Amino acid sequence: MKEFDRALITVGTRKESMKDPRTDPWPLVYSPVPVTLVFTSYLLLVALGPSCMRQCRQLQLRALLLAYNLAMVALSSYMFYEVSRHSNLVLPCAAQQMARVCWWFFFSKVIELLDTVFLILRKKQEQVTFLHVYHHGSMLFNWWSGVKYVPGGQAFFIGMLNSFVHIFMYGYYALASLGPQMRPYLWWKRYLTILQLCQFVAVAAHSSYNLFTECPFPDGFNTAVFLYSLSLLALFLHFYYRTYIRGKREKLA
Repeated sequence: MKEFDRALITVGTRKESMKDPRTDPWPLVYSPVPVTLVFTSYLLLVALGPSCMRQCRQLQLRALLLAYNLAMVALSSYMFYEVSRHSNLVLPCAAQQMARVCWWFFFSKVIELLDTVFLILRKKQEQVTFLHVYHHGSMLFNWWSGVKYVPGGQAFFIGMLNSFVHIFMYGYYALASLGPQMRPYLWWKRYLTILQLCQFVAVAAHSSYNLFTECPFPDGFNTAVFLYSLSLLALFLHFYYRTYIRGKREKLA
C-alpha cells in the first residue's frame, strides 16, 4: 500500500508541475469541475430538450440568431487576428497574450454550445446528430486541457485555422438566419464543408510533423490532436458523402 500511495503522490505531483502557472487560476480553468458540469448539462439538454419542446411551439429566433452569429464572426475574427499577430513572436508579453487568446478560444467553445440550444428551441432535432454533439462536447475538454497545460506554442496553429474557418461558418449561419429568401445566396455551403475538411487534414499533418521534429510541445498532446483530427475528418467525410454525393444521387434517381 505504501508503494501505491507513493505512486499516487508522484502522479499528482507531476500533474501539478505540468500546469501552466499563467492560466491555472483563470475562470473555468482552475479545476476540471466547472467544465465537467457544463459538459454534463449539455448532454442533459441534448437528451431531454427535444421531449420538453414537444409541448411548445417552434421558435424562429431570427433576430437573436442574427445577433449571435454576427457576434461569433466578430469573436472569431478577433482571435484569428490576435493569433496571427503573436504567433511569430517570442517576447514574454507576446506569450502572455497568446495564452489569453487561447483562453478566449476555449471560452468560445463554451459559447458555441448555444448552437445546439438554438437547434432544439427551433425543433431542428434532425440536425443534432452524433457529429454535432461529439464535435461540440469534445472541444470543451480538448481546449480546457490545452489552456490548462500548453497555452500558446504549437496550439496557435489549431486556433488560427479554426478561427479562420469559423469566420465563414458563422457568416453563413448569419445569412441563413435571415430567412428562406437568402437561399440563392447560400450555394457555397458545400465549399464550407470542404474548407472544414481541409482544416482537419492540415491540423493532422501539423501534429504528425511535430512528432518527428524537435518541437517544444508534448508528444502526448500532438498524438491526441492527430487522432482527434482523424476522427473529425472521418465523421465530416461521412457527412459530406451523405449530404452532397449520395443525397444528390437520390434526388436524380
